[in-house]
This record gives sequence, structure tokens and C-alpha cells, in this order.
Amino acid sequence: MKRREETENKGQLPDFIAEINGGWFFSIYWNEGDGGIFQYETKWSPNIEVVRMIAARYGVDSTHDYEELGNRVYGRAVFSEGIFTDSYLEGEDFDSYHFDEERESYHFEGESYQSDYEILETLLERKISKSSISNFPG
Repeated sequence: MKRREETENKGQLPDFIAEINGGWFFSIYWNEGDGGIFQYETKWSPNIEVVRMIAARYGVDSTHDYEELGNRVYGRAVFSEGIFTDSYLEGEDFDSYHFDEERESYHFEGESYQSDYEILETLLERKISKSSISNFPG
């Protein structure tokens, strides 16, 4: 797909996914030595369903981290052993911290941060942990 993208200069889908499904992959890349990990861009929204279809087709597990902070989108979709889960932050999560323009830092639970990524990851991990506890039988 990466070679086709470079040749055709347009987003790509695997051959077995119809174009009507959307979810094209753009700017596909990976870092040397990162086996099984690649990064890419999408337009408008995460292509969670396409990634799930790829994992199901090849019988592999996948973890799909996605973000579009300008639209308050931050989450993780996991397809493991045939089970799909999508955990994502909601408006109240984004409202739980704020940016102090004067100090040029983010504030969350009495602490200061230079970037909001650590805060977002903390909030997402809490949500995932809470979800796995509530889904635990017994």
C-alpha cells in the first residue's frame, strides 16, 4: 500500500476492501526496527472499522491508537482473539484539565504538564482499566 500510495499519490486501502467503505490510509510510514508497527494518517475520522477488517482477515490481533485533538478525538481500538473493543475519551475527559496560557502549561489534578499527551494517556488508561474491571465476570 505504501508503494502504491507513493506511485499514485493518493490514499490506499487493501485490495480486499471496497472503496465504498472509506477509511483510506495516507502518509504510511514506519520506523526502522519497529516490527509490526506502522503509522499513517486518515481524513476526517479514524478508520477503526477498516483496521478491524484487516485484523479479522489475517487472523491477527491489533491495537489501533488514534487521535484528532482538534476534534477532541483520542482513543484506542483493540481487536484481540476475535473480540473488538474501542475505548475513547469523551468531552468530560477533555474538560478535566486546562491550559494556562500565562505559564504555558497544562494543569490536571494539581500537577503541571508541558504537554497534554501524558494527561490524555492517563485518562485513557483509566478508562480502559475501569472498562476491563466492569467487564470482568463475577
